Amino acid sequence: MPDKRLTEQRNPRSARIDLLSPLQITDLINSEDQTVAKAVAEEREAIAQAMEWVVEAIRKGGRLIYVGAGTSGRLGVLDASEMPPTFGVDPTLVQGVIAGGYAALVRAQESAEDFPEEGAAALDERKVTDKDFVLGIATSGTTPFVHGALARAREVGARTGFLLCTPPPQELLDTHDVIIAPLVGPELITGSTRMKAGTATKLVLNTITTGAMVLLGKVHGNLMVDLQVTCQKLQDRGERILMETLEVDRPRARDLLNRAKGRVKVAIVMGKLGVEPKTAEARLREKDGVVSALVGDLG
Repeated sequence: MPDKRLTEQRNPRSARIDLLSPLQITDLINSEDQTVAKAVAEEREAIAQAMEWVVEAIRKGGRLIYVGAGTSGRLGVLDASEMPPTFGVDPTLVQGVIAGGYAALVRAQESAEDFPEEGAAALDERKVTDKDFVLGIATSGTTPFVHGALARAREVGARTGFLLCTPPPQELLDTHDVIIAPLVGPELITGSTRMKAGTATKLVLNTITTGAMVLLGKVHGNLMVDLQVTCQKLQDRGERILMETLEVDRPRARDLLNRAKGRVKVAIVMGKLGVEPKTAEARLREKDGVVSALVGDLG
């Protein structure tokens, strides 16, 4: 009996991929990849809903927690790990849970995904509560580890979502608060969901977290004003942001950034309002960290 999961079906367009030249293989993969963005766009409302719930969770003291196995788990951990350097958030605010633990990031541990109780235990370790939003990622929709984790999240009252790349069964629709299902079609190499399904997953996760951070005031205009200066590259970027937003020269920008202890957002408020760091911090807290609420639209 053929597998009904879209991610496990054979792609007729690549049935003879093993006979193609390097250029033909490149063109075929590129042609398939061009369908991914359209599939993600068709899930725009579900993605926006997930984004809203991430913002709500964080504002009430909760977290966004991704749960996955294999490629899905690695992509969740990757997206979570990029939040602190990009948006200056605490590393615990967005977390990635992968079946097999962090060792599975560098060496596949496929059997780790087969145990739902391990997924539940992983969330117990993170003390998930009803304040959190937990997003399961399983492109096939069937990974036991993910289902076990989401079941535990539901037990404690957390909102849950599911990201998959096959038509969701009614049970999933009835169980979770949001289902995101970009249908990218069969992979060129049957079952190799690190390809189109992986690309779709990366696009969805990027959109959810980037949008959530914008709504939480981590961006002014389109500038990453909540970044923390932890290396020379970020020092340079922070100074350039201040030079542009405040229309000052680099020495002045560097002075403000140093006085703000590397916090670009605080330095902007200091420069715009002519206040000291502690006052800038207090004013930002009053406006939930939204710079434009204090200094106006960047334009």
